[in-house]
Amino acid sequence: MMVIMQQGATEEQIRHVMERLEAAGVKPHPSRGEFVTVIGAIGDDRELVASLALEAEPGVEKVVPILKPYKLVSTDFRGGTDVVVEVAGRKVGNGSFGLIAGPCAVETREQTLTAAHAAKDAGASMLRGGAYKPRTSPYAFQGLGAPGLDILREAREETGLPIVTELMNLRQLDDVLDVADVVQIGARNVQNFDLLREVGQAGVPVLLKRGMATTIEEWLLSAEYVAREGNPNVILCERGIRTFEPATRATLDISAVPVTKSLSSLPVIVDPSHAAGKRDYILPMARAAVAAGADGLIVEIHPAPEHALCDGPQALHTETFDEWVADIRRIVDVMGKVIAGDGSVPVGA
Repeated sequence: MMVIMQQGATEEQIRHVMERLEAAGVKPHPSRGEFVTVIGAIGDDRELVASLALEAEPGVEKVVPILKPYKLVSTDFRGGTDVVVEVAGRKVGNGSFGLIAGPCAVETREQTLTAAHAAKDAGASMLRGGAYKPRTSPYAFQGLGAPGLDILREAREETGLPIVTELMNLRQLDDVLDVADVVQIGARNVQNFDLLREVGQAGVPVLLKRGMATTIEEWLLSAEYVAREGNPNVILCERGIRTFEPATRATLDISAVPVTKSLSSLPVIVDPSHAAGKRDYILPMARAAVAAGADGLIVEIHPAPEHALCDGPQALHTETFDEWVADIRRIVDVMGKVIAGDGSVPVGA
């Protein structure tokens, strides 16, 4: 449930309500706005509302049950206020547009640093790159592992771009956390609940991709696992779902952007690279995502896609990436948002 305090409620009144919630065996989650404090509590809402009778407490404006199965990430919980995820001064959500770019996989130092500088020069917000790669075939390139993380660390030192990299299992947790500014949980691990709990406890921002056959409700419940551990900094990523259509690698569910944003307070970004699977389709799909209200994009770039060890056909060329970003900037501008790049460069600048 959500306890909305009156404007001007005292700290003592707020503390008393939180103490009553804790005594009832639920953990309060206060959210302090400029004028009003909202206290969220997770439990059986109907039973809590009836048993605690908090509306009779001094300083309480009203009590609102949250009946959705996902509570902490719902729009109800925050009273309509969007979560803004901040990573090294770059914000994603509520008008700040996150542009994440980099190679699918870290292959070599030269390849990664070239991509990192291209991303920075184009005004990207963060650098993506996989040191550990989940591949359908066990014979495909599985990533460099720990040496790949060292290369990503060097790329951050050279460019200042925060690092987004994937965590596949708990054995990699400490090594990944030592480098990652944002931990990516990929589509194949979206319902790996032990992994979600661990990254929630780690407190690092999480980029949570939608599974290939995951409903929006299941996706939000996965985000709830992270938030329930005290980490609200989750970025949801639509990356295409599996359908009967073979013309693209996956079917980009554009409707997931407005639907999810109507249900959840979390920022929603789109991965047109994995949905398209083909370079020529990425720009129109990215335009559509921005126009649908996405809070960001994550795309793959590579200095020589024809020689890439992973997903070359869907990688944009680093040498023309700035032109690609210029095209996207125009639509971001129309949507009234700002790309949170190096120094939070305004669109159209």
